[in-house]
Amino acid sequence: MKFELRNVTRRFGERTAVNDVNLEIPQGQMVGIIGRSGAGKSTLLRMINRLTDPSSGSIHFGDLEVSRLRGNALRGWQRDCAMIFQQFNLVPRLDVLTNVLLGRLNHRSTVMSLLSVFTREERIMAIAALERLGIEQTALQRAGTLSGGQQQRVAIARALMQAPKMVLADEPIASLDPLNAKIVMDALRDINEREGITVITNLHTLDTARGYCERIIGMADGHVVFDGTPSELTAEAVQAIYGSDRDGAGIDESMTSTSINIPASAERPARSSAGVNALAAASV
Repeated sequence: MKFELRNVTRRFGERTAVNDVNLEIPQGQMVGIIGRSGAGKSTLLRMINRLTDPSSGSIHFGDLEVSRLRGNALRGWQRDCAMIFQQFNLVPRLDVLTNVLLGRLNHRSTVMSLLSVFTREERIMAIAALERLGIEQTALQRAGTLSGGQQQRVAIARALMQAPKMVLADEPIASLDPLNAKIVMDALRDINEREGITVITNLHTLDTARGYCERIIGMADGHVVFDGTPSELTAEAVQAIYGSDRDGAGIDESMTSTSINIPASAERPARSSAGVNALAAASV
């Protein structure tokens, strides 16, 4: 199912944050969006998820015109288009399992949501999502006690609970150390490859964009100035996206590097369904 932006513009007063953007993204691509701070990357993602409305233009997903949705239809789109934020957006006082279960709210009745009554099947789903991200042992901890890398993995598990058709990640590794950045990006790539879900992520490191994304979109001053493969992201393209420093020199990519040499870890042993069921029962 193709996702498309047609002449999308967003203005804030006299400032134009996103200017006449046209993009077509086929189902199942992993796309990285790069550019300076203020280039329009976050505004673009927020319009896709409809946290921000476009000032003009239209957004489409297959036959669905996303930019016209209201009410229940809009909530359905925000369920199908999961958003992962730089600052995690967890509820620190709640335990990890409950934070992950919150991803099911748009699948449930209002009464069930208000009462925070989750089924056994939903709890099993949540624990399986945590296992997939290697943090099932934190299920009963308060989310606020976790490290930044662990919290971001909880946020990804919560997004998986939405059963999304698309995942948007806004600078998901900006506040993480290189090891946790790799773990989070590996998780996003796994979702993309295993489920065939489109992943669109804003990134501030060029080596990460090249290493994980099959397509890179560069933005500058609200415009798309580059759209191509990692191999096409040449020094000239990088300069078009980031410009030059005050001395006229191009950007030094090593300054944005998050590279870390990590040996391939052994595959995590599969856990029995009994173990999953036991933890789900303990959390009731």
